[in-house]
Amino acid sequence: MNASPMNASLYRRRKLANWGGLAVSAASMAVGLAALLWILWTLFWNGLSAFDANFFLRPTPAPGTDGGGLANAIVGSLMMVGAATFVSTPVGILAGIHLAEFGARSKFAATTRFVTDIMLSAPSIVIGLFVYAIAVATVGHFSGWAGTLALGLIAVPVVVRTTENMLTLVPGSLREAAFALGAPRWKVSLAVTLRAVRGGVVTGVLLAVARIIGETAPLLFTALSNQFFTADMSRPMASLPVVIYNFAMSPYEDWQRLAWGGAALVALIVLGINIVARTMFRDRLRA
Repeated sequence: MNASPMNASLYRRRKLANWGGLAVSAASMAVGLAALLWILWTLFWNGLSAFDANFFLRPTPAPGTDGGGLANAIVGSLMMVGAATFVSTPVGILAGIHLAEFGARSKFAATTRFVTDIMLSAPSIVIGLFVYAIAVATVGHFSGWAGTLALGLIAVPVVVRTTENMLTLVPGSLREAAFALGAPRWKVSLAVTLRAVRGGVVTGVLLAVARIIGETAPLLFTALSNQFFTADMSRPMASLPVVIYNFAMSPYEDWQRLAWGGAALVALIVLGINIVARTMFRDRLRA
C-alpha cells in the first residue's frame, strides 16, 4: 500500500527538521570544542615553557627579580588541599550513608539535603567570607588552617551528594540478602552497600579535589599568601591559585611566565584527576 502524498510530505518535513537539528547541534559542539582547544592550546603553549627545575624547586621571586619558581605555592596547595580532603572525605561519606541508609525520609535528612544543595550552588567567595569571619577575624591573622576549612566546606557537599546518589543505586535485594544473614544495619551499610559503590564514591572524592584545587576566592580571605616557603599551617600560606591571580596582573614578565606555568600545572592536575575518575573506576561503576 503506497503512502499518500500528505504522509510523504510530512515525512520529508520531519526528515529536514531532523537534519537541521543535527546540523545545529554539530555546529554548536564544534564551536564549543574549538573554543576549548583554543584555550588549552594557549594555556599549554605559554605555560609548559615555564616548566624547569627552578619552577618546582625555588620559591616565588621578589618583585623585579629574575628567576624563582612556585615551590612554596605548590607545597602550600598540596598541604591545604590534602588536609581539606582528609577531613571532608570521612565527613561527606558518613553523611551520605546516613542520608541514604538511615534517615532517608526524615525531616533532618530533608533539611540536610536542602543545606547541601545551597552549599553546592553558593559562590565560593561567600564561603571564604564566612570562614574569614569565624576563623580569621576572631584570631587576628590569616592561616593555612583557615584556608583548609574553606576548601573543606566546598568539598563536603560534593562528597555527600555523590555518596548518597551512589548508594541509592544499590538494589534493595542486596540489602535484604545481608539482613537475612543476620548482619546489623551499620555493617550492611559499610561492608555491603558502600563496598558495592566504592568506585563511584572514590570518583566523587576525586571530583571534589579537582574542584577545590583551583579555588582562589576563598584562599584570598583565609590563607592569603606568603612569598617565602613555609610548612607552618598556622601562618599565611602561598597557594597556586592565589599566586596565579597575583602574578598574572603584575607588570613583570617573569611573574607572568610563572603565572602561565602555574595555570598549566593546575590544568594538568585537574585533567589527570578527571581522567583517573572516568577511566580507573569506569568498570566498577558499570558493574
